This record gives sequence, C-alpha cells and structure tokens, in this order.
Amino acid sequence: MDHKKRSTTSTPRGPKPKLGVPHVHSVKKVLASGEVATFYYHRHTRKPLPGPYGSPQFWEALQAASASIARKDRGAPTTLEGLLDEFQNTSRWRDKLADSTKKEYLRVFNFWRGTFGSLPISLLAAKAFRADVLRWHDEFSADHPREADNRVTILARVLAWAAADRNLTANVLAGFERAYSSDRSEKIWLPEHIKAFMAVASPEMQLAMMLALHTGQRQADIRAMAWSNYDGRFITIRQGKSAREGQAARQVIIPCTKALKATLDAAPRHGALMLTTKTGLGFQKRYFAECWDEVVAKTEVTGLHFHDIRGTTITMLFEAGCSVAEAASITGHTLRYAQTILDKYLARTSVLAEAAILKFEARLDAGADDDVDVDAKIEAEAGAEIGG
Repeated sequence: MDHKKRSTTSTPRGPKPKLGVPHVHSVKKVLASGEVATFYYHRHTRKPLPGPYGSPQFWEALQAASASIARKDRGAPTTLEGLLDEFQNTSRWRDKLADSTKKEYLRVFNFWRGTFGSLPISLLAAKAFRADVLRWHDEFSADHPREADNRVTILARVLAWAAADRNLTANVLAGFERAYSSDRSEKIWLPEHIKAFMAVASPEMQLAMMLALHTGQRQADIRAMAWSNYDGRFITIRQGKSAREGQAARQVIIPCTKALKATLDAAPRHGALMLTTKTGLGFQKRYFAECWDEVVAKTEVTGLHFHDIRGTTITMLFEAGCSVAEAASITGHTLRYAQTILDKYLARTSVLAEAAILKFEARLDAGADDDVDVDAKIEAEAGAEIGG
C-alpha cells in the first residue's frame, strides 16, 4: 500500500504508462510462458480489475470497487481528507490550539491531503498504512529529521482523536520512533553570552533580554507583558500556554529583581506593552525573532536560542535561594526538567546571578556619566562580590 507507484516485474523497469482513470494502478508480471502481462487493480481497495484496460469487464469491476468505499453515512467522514476537515470543527481545534499552531497544522494537513487524502478510513488502521507512512518518514528524515517528525506527529494526533471519538478502529502511528532528539537542558546563557549580547543590542532587545532573564517566561508571554502588569515591585501575568492547552490561564506573580525594577522604572513607555518596536507597536513573533537573531549574529554566541534563557533563570533563582519547586513555579518548567538543568550546570554558573545583575546595574549607573568604564566597574564589583 505504498503511496509511491511501483512495479513488480523481473523485466527492466521503464516509465510506467500514464493511466487516464484515477486510483487505478498497473503491475507488470512475467508469465510462465515468458510473456509480460499487465494487471490492473484499484489502489484504495486493492481489488483486481480483470479484463483488458477499458473493457466492459474492467469498468464494471472499477465501479464496484469505487462503490465499496463510497460514504455509507453522510454524517461521518470516510477518508483521511474528511477526518482532517472534521478535526477543524472540534473543540480541540477551536479551544486548545493557538492561531500559530493552527496555521502549522493546516500546512501539514495540505501535505497529507496530497499524499493519502483519498484513503478510506478503514485502511488508516491497517499496518500497511503505518508501513507506508514510516517508510516516507525514514526517507525524508535523512535530510529533515525535525520536519519529518513534525508531520507524522500532527497526523498521529488527528488519528488519535479519530480513534477515540470517531469511527477509526486504531491509531497505528501511536508511539512511532522519532528521528530527532534534543536535550536542551544543557543549553543556557552564561555571563559572557549575556555580556556580548547586551553590548550590541538595541534598547528594545536589551529590554527583551532583561525581561527574559529576570522572569523566565516564554517569548509569547514576554511580548504580551503590559505596563499594567507591573506595580513597581511585581509583574503579574497569566501564562498563555496553559490557556492554549485548554486549561485556565495560570497566574504567575514574579517579584522583580533590583536590576529589573531599575530597568523598568527608567524605560520609556511608548504604549500599553512593555516591549514595542521603534514605531511603538507590539512585536509580532516573526519580527521579534528576526530582530533577536540579528543581534546574536553580531556576537560570537552560537547554539543558543531565546528560550534557552529560561534555563539560565532557573539557575539564577536557585542561587538566589529559591527551591526547585519555587523556581519552576515561576518559569513553568516541570520539576524534573528544572532539576536536570541544575544538576548539569549549577557548578558552571556559580556567579551567574551576581554577574548578570552587576552588568545591568553598572550600565544603568553609568548612564549619566559617559566617562565611566562600565566593563572595568563590572569586573571590580564582581571580584568584590566573589571575594566577599
């Protein structure tokens, strides 16, 4: 049941003849007499279509095969394409997926429509279907492992829904083996990375770094932070990811560090949001990523993403006296993942919180005096903090 056209013959392979009838495939076989014969079958049902191509017997068999997969219940989908369409009318789609996630799903849906869209639901539960999908996954993942995993994962989620709530008998893609794996618990921004970033960043990206480093929140939540969330001591937000997953938006109250408070109190307010573009508008996801990447490209920082800052925050909170549970309650990490970060990198970042805060405070203190050597001041104060 391969989605690619194949020919099983002992004769040299040549281009397959283009058939004018959809869903009809041909197979060439060498008979005992040595003659090469062509056999036809209906792709979806695998039923043979006897007689010469285009003969009355052929058309009768084709009509019967097509009728066998016709929709028996007009209220229920009978093909993969129908399932993909119906999934978009569910509460899972409407209430639990962010708009950006829906856009990504639709992109992947279009791929599966073109590959297996007309396949009957009865065949979606077959091992042969699983074999076809995983064969594609194995081939495509050689060059694009993350994208291969992404496409199969999204399809598997639709099949899981159909198996639970519709007439699909089983989700044969459950537990497929992924091609890509990444443990980013070891990826955190160290003081030298932060220093390099801040040295070349625009005021907007400097503020973004401050908010990310001192709150540990996801990029979407940081872009949505409003000045009304800040009362001079605390930043109170509702984390958007929990709301997108169908749960009540989780409220988090984040005490501001001295450095973050000083930065926010001194920052210009161009609108309702803390982070705005030079024109006073809120950052869209793509534009924010472009601006962030432009700054990183000017430094020698490699292999670090924006969301890796959250691991740094976990470490800073722990060094400031928070328990793992307290730190994770602010950033939104699981206890297990937060502990993994600490186990791997706490020793390497023993002065991270002090160095980061000294960096920011020194820059603020030097704002009124252009003659101050900020880096020398940071090194001197950091040395005093460590030595004391």
